[in-house]
Amino acid sequence: MPMTHKEPSLPWSPLPSPLSLFPGPSPQLRLLQSTKANLAISGSSSMHLVKSEEQFDGVLAKIRDESAPAILYFTAAWCGPCRFMSPAIEALNEKYPHVTTYKIDIDQEGIQDKLMELRIDSVPRLHFFSKGQKVDEIVGADIERLKHTMDRLYK
Repeated sequence: MPMTHKEPSLPWSPLPSPLSLFPGPSPQLRLLQSTKANLAISGSSSMHLVKSEEQFDGVLAKIRDESAPAILYFTAAWCGPCRFMSPAIEALNEKYPHVTTYKIDIDQEGIQDKLMELRIDSVPRLHFFSKGQKVDEIVGADIERLKHTMDRLYK
């Protein structure tokens, strides 16, 4: 009679779900909330979506001519760090309602030449303007630097 080897029987315990490792709402729920928030931004008084090259040119002219405090926020729908930054940017827009933020999706049709001209090669990227001039820039998802920059420039 052939001998067969049988593994010892251990009590089965499922591994925890990767989703249970995240505190708070699940990543899918956070993504859904972020998406809803991004959709709501277009109606916000201090955050405006830039949807065309003509609108982009108009925004740049307005920033120069009116010398009002403004931020250009370059982002992309697929960008995880951008989604990470969005709630902080929204909160700071509420804190500083006199600062207008223009949100530009780098994957939009027709703005590639303008992005090349401004040397936008990564996202998230924020350009800060005061008195019609670019005064600072943040590349990457650095919320602490974002808060510090906003407090320093626009308080």
